[in-house]
Amino acid sequence: MTPANQQAAPLLDCLRTLANRQRAAFHTPGHKQGQSAPAPLANLLGTQVFRADLPELPELDNLFAPTGVIQAAQALAAAAFGAEQTWFLANGSTCGIATAVLATCCPGERLIVPRNAHQSLISALILSGAIPIWVEPDYDPDWQIALCPSPASIQAALAEHPDAKAVLLVSPTYHGICADIASIAQITQQYDIPLLVDEAHGAHLAFHPDLPPSALASGADLAVQSIHKTLSALTQAAMLHVQGSRLDRNRISQALQLVQSTSPSYLLLASLDAARQQMATTGEVLLDQTLHLAAQARTQLSQIPGLAVLTTSSQSPTSPYQLDPTRLTIDVTGLGLTGFQADEILHQSLNVTAELPGLNTLTFILTPGNTPADIAHLIQACQSLATTSPHPTPPPPTPHPSPPTPHHLSPCRLLLPHPRPTHRTGNLSDQRRIDLSLSARYSGFAARRINYS
Repeated sequence: MTPANQQAAPLLDCLRTLANRQRAAFHTPGHKQGQSAPAPLANLLGTQVFRADLPELPELDNLFAPTGVIQAAQALAAAAFGAEQTWFLANGSTCGIATAVLATCCPGERLIVPRNAHQSLISALILSGAIPIWVEPDYDPDWQIALCPSPASIQAALAEHPDAKAVLLVSPTYHGICADIASIAQITQQYDIPLLVDEAHGAHLAFHPDLPPSALASGADLAVQSIHKTLSALTQAAMLHVQGSRLDRNRISQALQLVQSTSPSYLLLASLDAARQQMATTGEVLLDQTLHLAAQARTQLSQIPGLAVLTTSSQSPTSPYQLDPTRLTIDVTGLGLTGFQADEILHQSLNVTAELPGLNTLTFILTPGNTPADIAHLIQACQSLATTSPHPTPPPPTPHPSPPTPHHLSPCRLLLPHPRPTHRTGNLSDQRRIDLSLSARYSGFAARRINYS
């Protein structure tokens, strides 16, 4: 696909034309292009958003059987992201993960999955009836964060369960840890099964040479990306990408009809077209700026007493994992605070909001939407946090129960995750009861900003 072709935005252009056309509307939605929009909402959003909030008019194509502008927009997206075929998702990566599992596994069939999988994978297992074969991700004891499953662990799981229908990975993780997808893809290819990647946090990777390679570039058969997370689509807008012949694409299309609305928002779909156009034409320049700001923030944060910053040097020299440099994770235990406490202070008092608080850490997402002023604000807020925090010696960690050993655990008992619980992740256990005194360590944090898109 040439750069000139990538300048086009067929779905966005069509929606703009129809939004500005005067006509008597006797179709949904009921606000009739804003004519009966509630005044407080119109004051907040403006009137043009209602004019563009249109249903599946003939000119706007059909998401589930595209032959017009949606088909053209999806083809442009496939070329931009390095896929053979792309589907737009109006129900977030959640529906993409469900579709990936539904398209590869029938009830009772096995799927190799990591224990740090997203909650959407649990829902997909329930919907599909697939049997999870759990693989432990590697673990960084210094930072107390899960990494990714190693190629050796995937090889061992497939050797034990050669009838598995697919392998699913999460890469990058919330902390920006990227799996060795290329090595794992070689393994799955030996078994002639698809490699599925939950790449919700990696939509930007294809657009800059200094970032870790994308899942598709590394040999994955399918990748699901939240375009709203690291690019500039509207919240809940995502894409599913496929390459190769190991997946039945008709089955993917059919599965999507099970998990997406029959009335998809064209605001979301058009934002996918616009975000693709932006990254395909100016993505490398935009990410140059983002990487510069990330490096600046990483350097300045590391100079604040009591803070540590996760970098590639934090890992073993022989580590197979790469770190997405646009993801900043800091350890605040040197300030005598938990990550949850630091998060609340930053959010409530210093007007800086992190993406993910943990027991010891805070993680921040940098995207092309961040500015030098944002970085200055972050540094100033962290300096203030370091100045005002008590700096006591943090208490020793409470040991956690060992994870259950069986590979296949019932999906109906969702309990605390391993190796440590947060308010964003879940896991499965064969124990019917656990020691809830562990939760005392987490008292006081607010379960806010939970994002399952």
